This record gives sequence, C-alpha cells and structure tokens, in this order.
Amino acid sequence: MIKFDLFTVISGFAIVIMFIALWQAIDYRSSVPGGVVGKTWKLITRLIGLFFFGYLATPFYALLTQEVKDLIVACIFFFGAIYVLLTVRLVHKIITVMKGE
Repeated sequence: MIKFDLFTVISGFAIVIMFIALWQAIDYRSSVPGGVVGKTWKLITRLIGLFFFGYLATPFYALLTQEVKDLIVACIFFFGAIYVLLTVRLVHKIITVMKGE
C-alpha cells in the first residue's frame, strides 16, 4: 500500500509537472524547425519522456530494493546531466541565430 508521506506527495506533484512538460514538449514539436534544432528538440523530448517514466516509479519506491532505487537515481542523474547539456547547447544555438552570427 502506498503511504501518503511527504515524499509521496512531492513525488506526485513532480509527476504531474513532468507530465505537463512532456505534453508541452510534444505539442511544441510542430513549432520547432528541422535541422540541428529539430533533432535536439526530439532528443530533449525523449529525455523528458524517460524522466516521466522514472518519476512514475517513485511512489513505488517502498516496494523496491535499495539496489534498484540506487540504479534509478543514478540513471536520473546521468540522463539529467545529458538533458542539461543539450538544453544549454540548444539555447546557445538559438541565441547565436537570433544575434545573426
């Protein structure tokens, strides 16, 4: 049975917010041009989807072994780092284009 402690409540809000982010990322795809920006956006959208499914596992953490929990957290950190790197590079590309360089 799922306990409704602070961890579960915060995880629930995180899941809802991540779902909204995934929905928006998918919805914005039609506005994103092709090329490098389009490919990067697709990859970012996939990473958001991966995070969403990872977040869905958090309410069930009490049922998982410590090893599985550690692996999930490590994967979230790893793919989170990739996400941040891609996002920073994408923003830099957009700024460069806007400046006309």
